[in-house]
Amino acid sequence: MVKNSFIPVISQEKKEKNPGSVEFQIFKFTNRIRRLTSHFELHRKDYLSQRGLRKILGKRQRLLSYLSKKDRIRYKKLINQFDIRESQIR
Repeated sequence: MVKNSFIPVISQEKKEKNPGSVEFQIFKFTNRIRRLTSHFELHRKDYLSQRGLRKILGKRQRLLSYLSKKDRIRYKKLINQFDIRESQIR
């Protein structure tokens, strides 16, 4: 499992200021998704974790669609910053 593949983008001060913001939640979900993805390289048949990954992906997708509707500029900045593919379903 690769430990250094996580995103050190959001500074510690920003985490302490507003951990409930949409950006922070997407950041947290993205880190968990990358950690689980690297976990699946070693454990291909871990079906329970695959289910958890699909749930996290859905939560992140809902947050991203909410952000794209509310503030398109913040959405584009976040997509580019975290290197996430843009959703094709609208």
